[in-house]
Amino acid sequence: MRLIDIFTTASGNMFRSKLRTTLTIVAIFIGSFTLTLTSGLGTGISSYIDKQVGNLGGKDVLIVQPIGQGPGSDSGPKAYDPAKKTSATAFGTTTTALTDSDITKIKSVSGIRSVEPNFVVVTDYIVGPNGKKYQVSANPYVSGTKVELATGDQVSNDVSERQALLPVDYVPALGFANNEAVVGKSVTLGVTDGNGKQHQITAALKGVQQKGLTNSGGMNTNEALTQEIYRTQSLGLPKAVTNNYQALLAKFDANASPGQITHLKDELKKKGYAAKTIEDQIGTFKAVISGIIAVLNAFAVIALLAASFGIINTLLMSVQERTKEIGLMKAMGMGGGRIFLLFSTEAVLLGFWGSLIGVGVAEVVGRVANHIVTTTFLKDLPGLQLLTFPPISILAIMGLVMGIALLAGTLPATRAARQSPIDSLRYE
Repeated sequence: MRLIDIFTTASGNMFRSKLRTTLTIVAIFIGSFTLTLTSGLGTGISSYIDKQVGNLGGKDVLIVQPIGQGPGSDSGPKAYDPAKKTSATAFGTTTTALTDSDITKIKSVSGIRSVEPNFVVVTDYIVGPNGKKYQVSANPYVSGTKVELATGDQVSNDVSERQALLPVDYVPALGFANNEAVVGKSVTLGVTDGNGKQHQITAALKGVQQKGLTNSGGMNTNEALTQEIYRTQSLGLPKAVTNNYQALLAKFDANASPGQITHLKDELKKKGYAAKTIEDQIGTFKAVISGIIAVLNAFAVIALLAASFGIINTLLMSVQERTKEIGLMKAMGMGGGRIFLLFSTEAVLLGFWGSLIGVGVAEVVGRVANHIVTTTFLKDLPGLQLLTFPPISILAIMGLVMGIALLAGTLPATRAARQSPIDSLRYE
């Protein structure tokens, strides 16, 4: 029997018992459908995170903080050191504050090109053309990063002009006609100093920033604007209080290899500092998502393994029902290898149809789900495709399902191949 004959015969035999075969395909469909959705979810989220990190840039920046300080530290109580200053964090904890002497110390590390303070600045309000005041937070812009823009250009830390990026939600609220009308215009920020007196600072708007994973919705401010806000809010405060920083931004060679970056982190650790890149911080979130997706994929694989027992049962029943037919094929000269191939082909076809229907339905459901979530509760994350189905991923899932089906069909196929033609012809 030729291979094409084996294929056509296997296709015809598969539906001799329509109900049993249909139920088996449904079981395979459930597993492949679930695996496709969970895989698509993982791919979609990972792609979005990678895109956000890629857009963010700033791969030549280390965020430097004191070792063993802040949330998540398990190093125990720290002895009081009167030579070190402390600072409160947003999490209600106390951490060792960094000072100008720490900047000098970090600059001395070979490979560090420059060090900038990461100022914590607070604004009272922002007011635009319509004169209405709204609360807004200020996020100091890190040199080299790329904020995702709706229009306009990035701010620059290399100019004396006080520049900012306006969050997209503030465009209509402040009285601008559209995003394009923002570029080149100015807004006024209210800042309160240490004596309780409120000051006004003017900022030039360079563009409109989109919402995203790495953007909390605050207004990005360049170094000139950040320092002016910090100087204003520090008026009336003791100098010992003003020159304290929760973190420092250390820049290194943008072409540094992963090994060189690790070496820099180790050198800073020896001096008592913990250093992370922006990608390191996003990577923690990504690792959590990957773990969740892996668990969901495991449940889908369990469903496929359960479906494999349906394949075994279907083919064992088929072997039993076709015992005489097997004996006749052997009596006519068909070898055990061809019979094994015949039943194995039936198993693979069961896996093929079950997986094909599963991935097909999953893609349809994924497209509908993407449309719903991106137009409702995730509409503020432009560019997000929650479920993504790359062709290579679809082929891999179908290959996995068909492989499981092939393994499940090995036992029935082996039993059919080993049957004696005389005993099979006598079977009642």
